[in-house]
Amino acid sequence: MTVETELPTPPVVDRETWQRRRDDLLVREKAHTRAGDALAAERRRLPMTEVRNISLDGEHGPTSLLEMFGDHDQLLTIKHMWHAGEPFERQCEGCTANMWNFQDPAYIEARGIAFGVWCEGPREEYEPFRDFMGYTVPWFSVHGVDESGVSDGWINAYLRVGDRVFQTYDTDGRGCEAMIPSLLLADLTVYGRQEQWEDSPAGWPQPHRASGGTGWWRKDGRPVAQWTRPGVTQVDAHGGHCH
Repeated sequence: MTVETELPTPPVVDRETWQRRRDDLLVREKAHTRAGDALAAERRRLPMTEVRNISLDGEHGPTSLLEMFGDHDQLLTIKHMWHAGEPFERQCEGCTANMWNFQDPAYIEARGIAFGVWCEGPREEYEPFRDFMGYTVPWFSVHGVDESGVSDGWINAYLRVGDRVFQTYDTDGRGCEAMIPSLLLADLTVYGRQEQWEDSPAGWPQPHRASGGTGWWRKDGRPVAQWTRPGVTQVDAHGGHCH
């Protein structure tokens, strides 16, 4: 016996009616875009605060904050959570989504913005993971480093002026969605992100939680992106590897 299920759908209308409703929504979308432009303009008018030129352990050893800029005047950093001593599949699924959706900073570097990852784990632990995931952007360890007065957010923006470094912006929480265009693309579809907090019509599929829900951040025991990696293995219910 099979059970057939059918997802609810929007009402069906003629093309003229659909276009009229779409045009009405477009007016609001344009207002939303302009509101975002206005917020960005306010960010550009924030004051800045000087930070210490801390040194972090990177691929080439101790690296100062100033050195992370390279030839650029601006620097963006993102933090990566780390669960010490845990296998790859137990590492943060949210941080994996952030990094997987933004692996190549070529276009922001063309605008004079350097990019780096600040990982909470020690370099000897995260480097094999970085290699496994195929990441090529610079990673630096903040393990055991006092970051107070340097990075209050999960994404941080810095400006170099001579031999001084200033913080110009930070964000966390949903502000990190700037790193995950997959979410923004899902917002364009009829069922959205399918997360339980979303305002959707009654009966719309919403099997996922904003964090840790099955099928969105994780699949079969791993962060989703890990299943694309060569040689990846199955994980059993207890976290061990199946053979």
